Amino acid sequence: MADLSISPSELIKKAAPLSEVVSQNLEAVWKHERTLKAYEFLVQKGQKEHYMYLIKSGALRIFYPAAEKEICVGFGHPNEFITSFPSFVEGLPSEFCIQALRKTTLVGIHRNNFMSLLNKHADLERCWRIMVEKALIGRIEREAEMLNGNPEARIEKLLQRSPYVFQQIPHKYIASYLGMAPETLSRKLNS
Repeated sequence: MADLSISPSELIKKAAPLSEVVSQNLEAVWKHERTLKAYEFLVQKGQKEHYMYLIKSGALRIFYPAAEKEICVGFGHPNEFITSFPSFVEGLPSEFCIQALRKTTLVGIHRNNFMSLLNKHADLERCWRIMVEKALIGRIEREAEMLNGNPEARIEKLLQRSPYVFQQIPHKYIASYLGMAPETLSRKLNS
């Protein structure tokens, strides 16, 4: 995946049209830049998330830090938004962690600025609703895959949906995401 080639408002416009005024207002407050080293945390469990980020470069993983083993629930790649969503929306401590897998650069917007813009601009609120609906549909489909799919089917779905994951993400995290042991993933990929 390449470095940032799209602005936050352009990415949001992919969901639905935004007026030029809203785009300019959005870009004016999307200024919180962060650079993470490999394995540095963007969010840790118990931390409140105040920013939503656009990933400019790098890769991140989203996981629950369970005592017996971590459970990977997603990845973040360039030109995607990332945040501890329940914490960002509700202001509660995060239940999961977001960690850079290699040097990662991001640009963010503070929750208060984003919510203020949502409340002022119906077209931005509509885009946000559409984006949240698509994300929810994706999560429901993933849950169904995890409940119904055999390991081969889960690997195939991920290859179809996001083939670049296998080049960008260490296989131990992909295995966790797919609900299998790293050895099982390796065996299935090599067979």
